[in-house]
Amino acid sequence: MDASSPDIADPDEASPALLICEHCDTVHRRRPLARGEVAECARCGAVLERCRGMPAGTMLALVLTALVVFVQATLWPIVTLGLNGQYVAATLWDVIHMMWLDHSQVVAVLAAATLFVFPLCKILVLGWLLLYARTGRRAPGFRRLMVALHHLGPWTMSEVFVLGALVSIVKAHLYFDVIPNPGIYAYAALMLLITVFAGIDLTRLWDDTCDEDAEVAP
Repeated sequence: MDASSPDIADPDEASPALLICEHCDTVHRRRPLARGEVAECARCGAVLERCRGMPAGTMLALVLTALVVFVQATLWPIVTLGLNGQYVAATLWDVIHMMWLDHSQVVAVLAAATLFVFPLCKILVLGWLLLYARTGRRAPGFRRLMVALHHLGPWTMSEVFVLGALVSIVKAHLYFDVIPNPGIYAYAALMLLITVFAGIDLTRLWDDTCDEDAEVAP
């Protein structure tokens, strides 16, 4: 991926097209980025912004797709285990419930939070923001939701779950008849969608939207 570094700007210069590095506080002058380019800090090399290359309407469609896939992944069985002709299918909540009954409450709570609560919150918050961003407006609670979205990012661990589930399925073949169910494929699709969102610079929503209250203010 190509990288570009904006010019270092004078902090006292009044310009709407400035970028501030959140790691070293260096102020840069923003340059237009082509598709696939990344702006890096000239001092510490941290990523300042990425070329989004995707309109808000397209991102909203992806969010709605992710929501549908998320519901399917949660409700559909993940895997079926068979032993001596008896088969048992388990959904995500079946697995969490079994961990809770097996005196692994902490692991059960972490699994429920990282695989259900946090991803669902991220999808709903992002969808709410993009619903207004399509028309260039900021959604109610925009600032607080953008901050919350930033903190939710590291806690959505669907990709870790998919990799762990695939390893477990391979190892379980030594003892059981293992049949992957649609739920695991839905989680795999969700992992791909999350990867797509990870490459989108959502901070551009600050520049692409405006506050309606600020517009009508004298």
